[in-house]
Amino acid sequence: MNGNKLVKKARAGDKQAFATLYISYKDSLYRYAYYKLRSAEDAKDAVSACITQAYMGIASIRDEKAFSAWLFRILYRECCAIIRRKAQITFAEIDENRYVVPDDTYIRSELSEALDSLATEDRDIVLLSVVAGYSSQEIAQMFRMNPSTVRSRLSRALGKMRQFLE
Repeated sequence: MNGNKLVKKARAGDKQAFATLYISYKDSLYRYAYYKLRSAEDAKDAVSACITQAYMGIASIRDEKAFSAWLFRILYRECCAIIRRKAQITFAEIDENRYVVPDDTYIRSELSEALDSLATEDRDIVLLSVVAGYSSQEIAQMFRMNPSTVRSRLSRALGKMRQFLE
C-alpha cells in the first residue's frame, strides 16, 4: 500500500495504518534527531514526542502528500524544544559525555565539527537532505521556502563543509 493511502487510513483512525507509517519513517526520524541533538537519549525522546503528537494530530492533516514534511516539522520543533531545555541547564551541570557518539553510528569528529560550523537552518537542510534523504521540494515544504533557495543553501553549506574538512 502506498504512503498516501496509509495516511488517509490513519487520518480515518486506522491504528495499524499509523503503525505502518511509523515503521517506514522511524529510522530517518531517529537519524535526523540524532545528528541534530548528538545524543541517543535525546533523539529517542524527540522521536517519541514527535510520534505522539503526530498520532494525536493526524486527523488535522489536509494533504496526504504533505505527511512527510508535516512529520519532520513536528520533529524539528521537538528537537528545538530539547535544545532550548538543555540551554537552560547551567554550564556546570552539562554532561561532558553527551557528545560521545555510540560505536554503531560513529561520526568522525571532523565531520561533526564541519556540521557545527554551519548556521542552524543550513545544518538542518544538510541533515534533511543527506541523512534523511529528502528532496529540495520536500525540504522547502518543511521550511516554507522556495525549492531553489533550498538547493542554493544546500550547495553553499556543503561547499563550506568541504572547505572546513580540507
